[in-house]
Amino acid sequence: MNKLDMNGRGAIVTGGASGIGYAIAQRLAESGATIAIWDMGKDLDDKVKSLGAGKHIGVKVDVTDYAAVEAAVAKSIAALGKVDAMVNSAGIAGQNAPVADYPLDEWKRVFDINVHGVFHCCRAIVPHMTANNYGRIVNIASVAGKEGNPKASAYSASKAAVIGLTKSLGKELATNRITVNCVTPAAVKTPIFDQVAQFHIDYMLSKIPMARFGLVEEIAAMVSWMCTEDCSFTTGGVFDLSGGRATY
Repeated sequence: MNKLDMNGRGAIVTGGASGIGYAIAQRLAESGATIAIWDMGKDLDDKVKSLGAGKHIGVKVDVTDYAAVEAAVAKSIAALGKVDAMVNSAGIAGQNAPVADYPLDEWKRVFDINVHGVFHCCRAIVPHMTANNYGRIVNIASVAGKEGNPKASAYSASKAAVIGLTKSLGKELATNRITVNCVTPAAVKTPIFDQVAQFHIDYMLSKIPMARFGLVEEIAAMVSWMCTEDCSFTTGGVFDLSGGRATY
């Protein structure tokens, strides 16, 4: 594992108690950062302890509730001293169904978590980073947001929105030493697969030229570098992690 320099840095990872988020939290902690894991999981405290020595904390927060996000930001700043990086990893897959049959309440639920949740977190942390004249924001999007997956319209559209938000906010903060980037992974085998129909899992694998799913450690490696000071001249960027699937 390449050594990254996150010594003395504080980082928030939403959805950080499982899957991609937990792998990112681990990699950042191993690189010297102090972590605030935001999650709704019952095993949050155990996951925080597993990060090892340090003043890491867990915060139970529903990212769809802006007041709760604001309170979580305040708690994280108080515990970490400052927040230098925020990784927005909390998200859901949503149901697999044709657009004509897609449940209206499910569409709203996917957007509430995948889009509004990311917006809430960015809106709440930007004033703190602006005051510090430094920050790194990384949003977890998806290759589905670039190409669209059939019978996954809510997920695809929500991740396209995350890409657009990333580009817009990156330009807004370009002179504040705050970079805002996103990654667009192809399918990665995590607990989110439990939410997805098998036919859709098979479809996603068939689209990857490397003929395998991504590893959470591979996502964590790229995202963690994007949280470092070295990622200083790229903002509003979209980084592919697709095993060759992405075509632009």
